[in-house]
Amino acid sequence: MSTEIYRLTGRNRLMIADFLEGLDDGAWAAPTLCEGWTVRHLAAHFVQPMVIGFGRFLLTSLRHRGDTDRTVDHLTRRLARHSPDDLITLLRQHAPDEVNPPRVGPMGPFAETCVHLRDIARPLGLSADVPAGHWRILLDYLAGPRPAPALVPPGRLDGLRLAATGPGTGWTVGDGALITGPFEALGMAATGRAAALTDLSGPGVAVLAGRLRAR
Repeated sequence: MSTEIYRLTGRNRLMIADFLEGLDDGAWAAPTLCEGWTVRHLAAHFVQPMVIGFGRFLLTSLRHRGDTDRTVDHLTRRLARHSPDDLITLLRQHAPDEVNPPRVGPMGPFAETCVHLRDIARPLGLSADVPAGHWRILLDYLAGPRPAPALVPPGRLDGLRLAATGPGTGWTVGDGALITGPFEALGMAATGRAAALTDLSGPGVAVLAGRLRAR
């Protein structure tokens, strides 16, 4: 399975590089769904796992007293000093890299290609997205028995049943209060994006919304 996830992640990185190349300067400076980060920051974040080695990450983490979020933010902001062209080039060059981060494994970088692309595209009103099949793979993992807490904190999806809408889907997972909607919106909401809740319906939406507010 890891081999297939690496392949899909590389494919998504190349598609994201093409997407970023089509954005103008205003879009690169626009805010994303990741609070405090612009499109340029997220472009830098896409390449961070490939160009920042474990040793450098660990040393930076020690300076931030082991706070992973602060460490990632620091490294991302430093990488964002690169020009958009340089970031796109780095993303293309490192697209095939097989990254296996601690605690999240290969699903971490794969999830980021799905979720962070939409973190950029949603606020810009753009439809750029990964294939629906990628979201299905990700949701199977997120709603599974042991998703990485960095992607879905324990308890977030407990007592909820997710069901994808659209022609030929028939996908559902979980047991409890129903939430229906497109794969993309389900995946975005599961990973904490409240902006996606308006694209979902069912009695479970209010439950999930309350959990996102309380995080």
